[in-house]
Amino acid sequence: MRIMGLDVGSKTVGVAISDPLGFTAQGLEIIPIDEEKGEFGFDRLTELVQQYKVDTFVVGLPKNMNNTSGPRVEASQAYGDRLAELYGLPVKYQDERLTTVAAERMLIEQADVSRGKRKKVIDKLAAQLILQNYLDRTF
Repeated sequence: MRIMGLDVGSKTVGVAISDPLGFTAQGLEIIPIDEEKGEFGFDRLTELVQQYKVDTFVVGLPKNMNNTSGPRVEASQAYGDRLAELYGLPVKYQDERLTTVAAERMLIEQADVSRGKRKKVIDKLAAQLILQNYLDRTF
């Protein structure tokens, strides 16, 4: 059993994968996308789904701090709907409030990574945190 965590943005999708037992999440990569042009990175995602034998997706839901949903929540849910349609696999949603902030703080405090380098890994780390939060809550 492998679960794939996704941090869906308008320009990138951060990807993380669980270990086979579902205990830990590992950041994999960042897939470039272009929401405005309708390019969502599904070709690369398909390769990863097959490589890791994914059986469930966890998509981060970027809710507002007051627990309301905005346009990014709708975009993430639309992406999740498309995943279910393409792969026929279950799609779960995980509240991702503050995961990007937490990821950036981790990179600053623990790795002392420059702003330019942080931008290159932040979405992957956010996907890892989304997936780890889901795993901790579920298993």
